[in-house]
Amino acid sequence: MYLSYYGHSCILIEGSKRVLIDPFIPSGDTPPDCDIVCVTHGHADHLGETVSLKRKTVAPNELAKYLAAQGVSAEALNIGGGIDIGGVHITMTQAIHSSWIEDAGGGYYGGPAAGYIIKMDGVTIYHAGDTALFSDMKLIRDLYHPDVALLPIGDRFTMGPDEAMIAASYIGAPLVIPIHYNTWEKIAQDPESFRHAIEKTTDMQVSILAPGERMEIPDANAHKQL
Repeated sequence: MYLSYYGHSCILIEGSKRVLIDPFIPSGDTPPDCDIVCVTHGHADHLGETVSLKRKTVAPNELAKYLAAQGVSAEALNIGGGIDIGGVHITMTQAIHSSWIEDAGGGYYGGPAAGYIIKMDGVTIYHAGDTALFSDMKLIRDLYHPDVALLPIGDRFTMGPDEAMIAASYIGAPLVIPIHYNTWEKIAQDPESFRHAIEKTTDMQVSILAPGERMEIPDANAHKQL
């Protein structure tokens, strides 16, 4: 399985299906082709090109209704619920954040913000979405045992590096990938400091991906057999 980072919070997971999360690409490049889109909340820097992609899309209930009205094949979920799409199991998790759909006339409430647990081909990936730190991230560890955690570190609008370190310890995924930073000056961070702090004090590894970079996800069973 492969994971590609397109900047900000946009992630493509490639296995038996291609799952694209939060298809906003800061460079303005066209999002990659995919089978399934997952949107964490209604802010424009996450909703991105969802409407123009016209792919099967998983979104929080209120946002899914908006997308359906735009001609998107939308699957509504709410916090704690899950759905199977073509062998991919998607569970919606809590995120502590706001959500607003920008549209003509000023926009409107987009329902709750969310994160996702994506299970595909024996690998479990947690995309936290935009969120603050919350102690129930420990339940994400206990319930889903993620192999990879994608965590925002930008601060100001989400948790910053210090809080994300605690989140990583709560979640317990052996591989952590920072997202939602350095897109704009207001969320500028040094990911190398984040990596150094985690790898110095835990057994977790941190992969810092440049926009457009693709990596192979390590064998999910390797650490489980230790």
